[in-house]
Amino acid sequence: MLSRTADHLYWMSRYLERAANLARMIDAHQRLALLPRQPEAVLQGWHATLISLGMDSAYEARYGAVTPRNAFNFLAFDRDHPGSLLQCLRSARENARAVRGTITSDMWETLNETYLDSASFNTSMPESARGDFLEWVKYRAHLTRGITSGTLLRDEASHFTHIGTFLERADNTTRMLEARWRDPGGRGERLLEDASEWAVLLRAMSAFEVYRRLYRDSVTPLRVTQMLLMRQDLPQGVHRCLAELQANLAAVANEQSAETLRRVGELHAQFQFGRFEELCAEGVTTFLDRFQGRLRDLGGRIANDFLVPSGTY
Repeated sequence: MLSRTADHLYWMSRYLERAANLARMIDAHQRLALLPRQPEAVLQGWHATLISLGMDSAYEARYGAVTPRNAFNFLAFDRDHPGSLLQCLRSARENARAVRGTITSDMWETLNETYLDSASFNTSMPESARGDFLEWVKYRAHLTRGITSGTLLRDEASHFTHIGTFLERADNTTRMLEARWRDPGGRGERLLEDASEWAVLLRAMSAFEVYRRLYRDSVTPLRVTQMLLMRQDLPQGVHRCLAELQANLAAVANEQSAETLRRVGELHAQFQFGRFEELCAEGVTTFLDRFQGRLRDLGGRIANDFLVPSGTY
């Protein structure tokens, strides 16, 4: 497969996954807004989310002080920021358009329709319709993944699509956790013992029923974090994402990817054989930051081994 084709497939799937997970992250805030909370806690939560996404500086340059409405508009509708939800849908569609001869017609039509329909959503939509918008994004992502699974040939195109999907999903799962743990003021971990807030996170990630099946007990921050990090049988779990990433990278291995395979295998082994308490011994946010750095390293190595070098086109 041409590296340019692999590059478009990889980024098509990454942007689609990023849009879906961004919708889940915003949805958690929408659900939390229905709970009785102090205004300071609401603003702290939005600020922590912006920091975990690495968008706090861009937001402050555009809006200044954090407000729930401005934060929602920035993350969901800002067409000038490449990380916004609508821009992620646009980028997924543009990458799909470049490889229309490789993906199936059903995949292209679904991604194209999603992009065209997204033009009707903007900052003027009423507050009451915003939850429906987030559900629409998640539904379109589910639909696209299902069509991809049901129609795409199981060859290199499928492998690079899965590499992008699972690398992005692992990164976004840790960012959603980090947003709940992090203290935006830089004073360490913001441990929230309120079970309702962590239950909201589980519901936003479609994992609440799974948690109840596994634990049959109260929702606690450590149990939620352990489940989302360590369960290999959980589709959203980081452990599962690393297993899929390793398998798909091995399927497309070339002469220069040995070190990349070794590093992803080493990272996967930490979750396969390590203990949650030992991994997070220095603090959950410290571990999550370190893990995200290793994912960035893997992303750079994947680009160097298989994809088009940055700035080539």
